[in-house]
Amino acid sequence: MDSRRSFRTLVLALGAAGLLVSGCSGGSSSGASSSAESASASPSAVPAALKPFYSQHLSWRDCGVSGFQCTTMKAPLDYAKPDGGEIKLAVSRKKATGPGKRIGSLLVNPGGPGGSAIGYLQGYAAIGYPAQVRARYDMVAIDPRGVARSEPVECLTGAQMDAYTQVDQTPDDDAEVTKLKGAFEKFASGCEKRSGEVLPHVSTVETARDMDMLRALLGDEHLNYVGASYGTFLGATYAELFPGRTGRLVLDGAMDPSLSPVEMNRDQTAGFETAFQSFAQDCVKQKDCPLGTTSASDAADRLKKLFTRLDADPIRTGESRELGESLATTGVIAAMYDESAWPQLRSALTAAESGDGSGLLTLADSYYEREPSGKYTNLMFANAAVNCLDLPPAFSGPDAVAKALPSFEKASPVFGRGFAWAALNCAYWPVPATGSAHRIKAEGAAPVVVVGTTRDPATPYRWAESLADQLSSGTLLTYAGDGHTAYGRGSDCIDTAINTYLLEGTPPASGKKCR
Repeated sequence: MDSRRSFRTLVLALGAAGLLVSGCSGGSSSGASSSAESASASPSAVPAALKPFYSQHLSWRDCGVSGFQCTTMKAPLDYAKPDGGEIKLAVSRKKATGPGKRIGSLLVNPGGPGGSAIGYLQGYAAIGYPAQVRARYDMVAIDPRGVARSEPVECLTGAQMDAYTQVDQTPDDDAEVTKLKGAFEKFASGCEKRSGEVLPHVSTVETARDMDMLRALLGDEHLNYVGASYGTFLGATYAELFPGRTGRLVLDGAMDPSLSPVEMNRDQTAGFETAFQSFAQDCVKQKDCPLGTTSASDAADRLKKLFTRLDADPIRTGESRELGESLATTGVIAAMYDESAWPQLRSALTAAESGDGSGLLTLADSYYEREPSGKYTNLMFANAAVNCLDLPPAFSGPDAVAKALPSFEKASPVFGRGFAWAALNCAYWPVPATGSAHRIKAEGAAPVVVVGTTRDPATPYRWAESLADQLSSGTLLTYAGDGHTAYGRGSDCIDTAINTYLLEGTPPASGKKCR
């Protein structure tokens, strides 16, 4: 496997969210109508206008990947106008292997928004989930609308994305602010030009409704689901819309839908600071630490100085792209998702200190899902499209960012400025947001297991605490450790608790903690 892809594959397997460029998502879209809520009381109660979609036949075929079947599902492009056009959504499954009685289907989603659920299923979940779970569930994934195989949102060419990812996201003067603003505007206009028809219809609510349709077409009375990172918001939204149709839901690396856009971005900034401090404390104990061997504080100062040098004088990478501050920061952030990447980060930082930026560039490319050919997947395009539809812009313009900078820099002296400016992108989005922040209670839903990791960078632990408290049937499962998400990452305690829930329907005691 190419080294540029191997790290991103690991990150995706852990439910990573590509949230740096687009900010973080939450809230609810206007599609959360009372008709959907009332229909949830009985699985057979479907609005008349949607019955043709709920009664369609799925024609399964061999995917060309060992043991997997694929099909295409039709859904309304606009649920408010079901007869106004369709969107085709890609679905894949691997049937239960046995032994044991089949429980049903288990839908999986790796997060993002923008991560390919089918890629996650075929590359990890259907082979990496515990054998006893795969034995009794058909493992199923649907690429959300606008993502990967499901009429993907497209915005920029590979060359244009290369330029976009190198724009300075910590502007020092008015000229650099103008350049960053222009980059966001070009990105948004590219999305509108290439994907204008689908852009208003990629909200989390619409994807949750697609999931309910798939549940029915699979013949399941209730939805069983494991969602990671952004996938937790998708799962919580499903529970809100269809509480009577929820089965066994695991929300790992939880998001908090009650936070405003600014609060969410600032919380995530603090999350990455927490993760970096954990990395730094470990780094200074290692002989090969390029950030010194004295203290985490000293390591942070050295990293900031490296970023400052790269801002003024980018370094070579062995290819036409140089490594400046923006790509270097992204490379460091990519390694925060899992502690197994820390040795790779130490090596990359050591090389960068000597003028070789190839290691950090590899990490950044894995984060952005850039192929060696220069082609990007649509991860970042879909990420922005969903985020900017689910919540209003965090900031109205550069002046609002400048006003908020002190609070972001307090949250993270290392990453604060970059995270604040990155959250400006939705200010120039061509489609108005349809969602708003609110608490999700999902009254009447079956038990929902919410999983939080104490030093999670992308979805801070406090979010899991909040979501578990909001959900009427939520139960909190805690992993005291590093990295993004917890299931399948080496904790027997976590895995046993979740496997027991998925196989027997018995959730862990609320407040259970694992290490």
